[in-house]
Amino acid sequence: MTLRLILIRHAKSNWDNPFADDHARILNGRGQDSARAIGAWLAERRYLPDLVLCSDAVRARQTAALILPLLHPTPPLRLSPRLYHAAPDTMLDRIKRETVPVIAVIGHNPGIGILAGELVRAAPDHRRFSDYPTCATTVIDFDAAEWGAVRRHEGNCVDFVVPRDLIGMTGHAE
Repeated sequence: MTLRLILIRHAKSNWDNPFADDHARILNGRGQDSARAIGAWLAERRYLPDLVLCSDAVRARQTAALILPLLHPTPPLRLSPRLYHAAPDTMLDRIKRETVPVIAVIGHNPGIGILAGELVRAAPDHRRFSDYPTCATTVIDFDAAEWGAVRRHEGNCVDFVVPRDLIGMTGHAE
């Protein structure tokens, strides 16, 4: 059996007020465009999760709200305060409790980027993988019958994309 994990960093958030509550930061316009582009990319490639685990931070929830309507069928969303700025181990522990074969996680750096790097056998040939920019998305397959059997450095990187690959420098879909 193959399990698939889709790791998505939340889209670009608004930093107009650097003193604003981090948990409550909202997406900026570019972030909204990026989340929609990632949702369309996931749908076009048929990378369709059975479940989406998401940080409860506003910017992560907004990212999910823009991606999920583009996926058919629309997967259930589970918000988790434990995924807010979670360490890689925390995310992996949460994933390992699930039973569905395809899971997406929407989280934050540095944890989500580190987790992506730790799970794949070989990093994709993409210059942005190591810094995992906003809305970066990795699709990883595992030859495992259950999530509890997933181990680090055993995943096959199926795909990796950043919004700029899809939208380009103009900020609009090309």
